[in-house]
Amino acid sequence: MDLSIFLILLQDGVTNAAIYALLALALVLVFTVTRVIFVPIGEFVSFGALTLAALEAGRVPGTVWLLLLFGIAAAIVTLWAERGALSGRIVLGTLAATVLAPLAIAAATVMIAPRSPGQAGAIAMTLVIVAPLALSIHDAIYRPLAGASVLVLLIVSVALHLAMTGLGLVFFGAEGSRTAPLSAANFTFGEVFVTGQSLAVLGVTLCLILALYLLFGRTLVGKALRATAVNRLGASLVGISPTFSGRLAFGLAGLIGAAGGILVSPITTIYYDTGFLIGLKGFVAAIIGGLVSYPVAAGAAILVGVIESFASFAASDLKEVIVFMIIVPILLARSYGTTQLEDEE
Repeated sequence: MDLSIFLILLQDGVTNAAIYALLALALVLVFTVTRVIFVPIGEFVSFGALTLAALEAGRVPGTVWLLLLFGIAAAIVTLWAERGALSGRIVLGTLAATVLAPLAIAAATVMIAPRSPGQAGAIAMTLVIVAPLALSIHDAIYRPLAGASVLVLLIVSVALHLAMTGLGLVFFGAEGSRTAPLSAANFTFGEVFVTGQSLAVLGVTLCLILALYLLFGRTLVGKALRATAVNRLGASLVGISPTFSGRLAFGLAGLIGAAGGILVSPITTIYYDTGFLIGLKGFVAAIIGGLVSYPVAAGAAILVGVIESFASFAASDLKEVIVFMIIVPILLARSYGTTQLEDEE
């Protein structure tokens, strides 16, 4: 391996790591606030990429119908949970948030999509379509299970992942898609050939991380999320709604997942089930961060991306195994350093 190959592999690794870092941050955010290991984050990557591809082709993406489906389910579950204190205001507010808003998004998409809104317009529409899907999923599935154990929530997440993978096949089909690059420019720095798409991925990732930093550190809403992550009971006692915090965490995760799909779709062909593997690599980074540390998770994502890139060059058949083996020594080290508590008889 000469220097030029090393630099190319390093560039690919850092580019992929930027996307893994976003997904790791989304997983850490959802887990710290709601205790949910959000396995379906990968489906948001796939849905974001395939939705953008459909809009660029002038087609109505299947995601709008999926959004309506989950919105109706969220309305039914929410109204059933509030059945003891139903009023006209509650019914209208619930229907407006869960059914009418997705219906408006679907109507706008049906009118705009055939007219080719352009790349910027298609990206904006993709985020508007895919991100609210996470809110409906929270209301329909996770809100009724807010008091369940982490194990139960994990089982539900795995089941939801399988269901969404099947729905992805139904609404998008088995064909893969790519989207136009965010930048077609190319640059040469000495022996390094850098694509504009790689710089766009890094730039968007840094902007999103900075936005999250400002949200958590400078806004009241972000501080409410942090308080809920530290102590759910204490946060509720001072007037912070755990339901609001959970919806916000899921909404941000859906937005980040869709953004990840938009960034990765010009680099590789995305199928309805491609996002699961991408999400797993973000999960590896989140596990290294203990599912609680944003900086460690982001740093671990760089490690995962670089290792994957060099493993694909040295042993392409084993690159996935090598990447997922990273967490084994981490978990072993933590298990040896954790105090074992025996159950009382």
